[in-house]
Amino acid sequence: MHRQVAESFGVDAARYDRTRPHYPEAMVARIVAESPGPELLDIGCGTGIEARQFLAAGCRVLGVEPDTRMAEFARATRVPVELGTFETWDPAGREFDAVIAGQAWHWVDPVVGAGKAAAVLRPRGRFAAFWNASEPPAAITDAFITAFQRVLPESPFKVEAMRLGRKGYPALTDRAADGIRTSGLFADPELWRFDWEQSYTRAEWLDVLPTQGGLTRLAPEPLGVVLNEVGAAIDALGGSCTVRYATVVVTATLA
Repeated sequence: MHRQVAESFGVDAARYDRTRPHYPEAMVARIVAESPGPELLDIGCGTGIEARQFLAAGCRVLGVEPDTRMAEFARATRVPVELGTFETWDPAGREFDAVIAGQAWHWVDPVVGAGKAAAVLRPRGRFAAFWNASEPPAAITDAFITAFQRVLPESPFKVEAMRLGRKGYPALTDRAADGIRTSGLFADPELWRFDWEQSYTRAEWLDVLPTQGGLTRLAPEPLGVVLNEVGAAIDALGGSCTVRYATVVVTATLA
């Protein structure tokens, strides 16, 4: 199931690319500045959201992506992509100045992944995994959780954790940092954080929701229930909302 969810985001690759938030330019600039060169490997590159940001910053980027639909979309935006999971991907002797993973490293075995990242990095190369942790207004989160639990009472997704908002990111970052330490191949990992916010209309936020892991495989009828109730919560707030984000980065240099 873990793998099925990981590869479900390509159901509507265009929507995913259109609605998913990008990453702060300050984060991109810092990763570039603290890497020894411009050649990057992007793990789980999806539709190429972060890859295009790094390309715009002057990097050369190669993506690795297990979902054919996502990879095809990324290639159409001129991001070079090779198919496969990172654990099974063959680097064919190639090396990179940085290995990055945007919103994807939680699908990779953290110890095996850290070891493979180290194997393809040049001396002083940098590894950086990053996530956007979102925090909508509490009323919207409450409406989502209530509706989701009603239409999918047996779902293994721990939607209650969404109430943590930006405070919930350690569940992702701690696992990544532990994998880096266990590998013994990197300097001690650092945690970077970038706070920002984005405003959404009702239609815009309801466009984002179906791209989230708990909803990508949901049938149209229960999905409609969730969207209707979240939409009603946004209407009660005046028809729009501001979502706060914390972009968190776990990063380390090759030892």
